[in-house]
Amino acid sequence: MSHVPPSSTSTPGTPAPAAPRLTALDATHRALGATMTDFAGWDMPLRYGSERDEHHAVRTRAGLFDLSHMGEITVSGPAAGDLLDYALVGNIGAVAVGRARYTMICREDGGILDDLIVYRLGEDTFMVVANASNAQTVLDALTARAEGFDAAVRDDRDAYALLAVQGPESPGILKSLTDADLDGLKYYAGLPGTVAGVPALIARTGYTGEDGFELFVEPRYAERLWQALTEAGEGVGLVPCGLSCRDTLRLEAGMPLYGNELSTALTPFDAGLGRVVKFEKTSNGGAFVGREALQAAAERAASAPPRKLVGLIAEGRRVPRAGYQVVADGAVVGEVTSGAPSPTLGRPIAMAYVDAAHAAPGTAGVGVDIRGSHEPYDVVALPFYKRQK
Repeated sequence: MSHVPPSSTSTPGTPAPAAPRLTALDATHRALGATMTDFAGWDMPLRYGSERDEHHAVRTRAGLFDLSHMGEITVSGPAAGDLLDYALVGNIGAVAVGRARYTMICREDGGILDDLIVYRLGEDTFMVVANASNAQTVLDALTARAEGFDAAVRDDRDAYALLAVQGPESPGILKSLTDADLDGLKYYAGLPGTVAGVPALIARTGYTGEDGFELFVEPRYAERLWQALTEAGEGVGLVPCGLSCRDTLRLEAGMPLYGNELSTALTPFDAGLGRVVKFEKTSNGGAFVGREALQAAAERAASAPPRKLVGLIAEGRRVPRAGYQVVADGAVVGEVTSGAPSPTLGRPIAMAYVDAAHAAPGTAGVGVDIRGSHEPYDVVALPFYKRQK
């Protein structure tokens, strides 16, 4: 892909916008005819053909994703666990080697900087995986919070490519390429192994609501692994998948997206995810960044419930979008955070924060203001979709 020289597009005296970063699979995506988009500073595949077909493939067969835009940060050293207990809200020091934990990093005032997955790779080694848009913020925060701890924080974003195979056929596809014990690999666990002869961290994690695996490999192996997975999945209907269907899959599964359901304006308790905050951890004398603010947020949530994150299913065909107002009896009672047509349900769906009085499943009279028209919606509990195990 050629880029116009900055001097031909920039106003004199203003810096040219940085060119998007390319993953190790960029040429592969273009050869497959992917529609590319700038996402968090990366050129990423949005879709290869029909996003609806890609979505259904993951729900019924398998999909292959390039997630190399995610931000990997290695934390190592004798006090690595103590550092992460102090820097994050979870009890990371208690995570067993080979297991993973969903957690968050918050500001001193309790606002969410990012949601994370932390893998314990060894007794003194952890890998923190941040969202692409927040990777630098998380790296900077961990580096600052590491002062005084016998631990090192290393930016490993360029050290990994990340591929994911997701869907009911994914275990069979991967089993054909590895000797690793996938049957013994639990959800939110990871083990080192080889896939198609490629050294990898094989993690049973994902963002689709289906069973699946995320494979962390050196970038130089990415094309080889992509091709091997593609060939192994040919007989069971595996297809390449872009970010567009990843978003509808996670929305159906009720999984939050930073910048939509999560932000610095919200604490984990405001987001209905107070369970990730572990006040009982004892390392560092129980101290962690944001503890006091989060204790206050927990007390507020218990005495006066904040707006609650709920699901909305349209009675009609109009699609709600982030920022649209939720209304009831002529008053604004909430705001949509994510919305899209649901390929699985066949109707538009949304996640929204709504006042507690209108948050119970089945609450009548709730609508979404879509360009001045109040469209009726059913309030439902999340998730919209849960796979049969």
